[in-house]
Amino acid sequence: MEVNLCVLLWAHQGCDADLSAYEDQVLGLLGEHGGRVIQRARTVAGKDDDSEPTEVQLLRFASEDALDGFMHDDRRAALAGQRDAAIAMTEVLRVRLD
Repeated sequence: MEVNLCVLLWAHQGCDADLSAYEDQVLGLLGEHGGRVIQRARTVAGKDDDSEPTEVQLLRFASEDALDGFMHDDRRAALAGQRDAAIAMTEVLRVRLD
């Protein structure tokens, strides 16, 4: 059964470009794990607080096993330091696409 995720990402102050660079790398691994990006969007600047995420992603995986493979990919894990430096908060929602 397919797994659809809505991923909300907040960058550390001043690290928007670093967040994007990290996500470019890890999202490049999706295809090897039966996943794909449905949509990737950046919020429009204008708020001075962190109430809105920096980036919103809709991702689809072929199965729970596919998602698990992506989450445990050693190449993704090797980028944990880059992720921690760029991303302040992540929220992942399982969604049904209508």
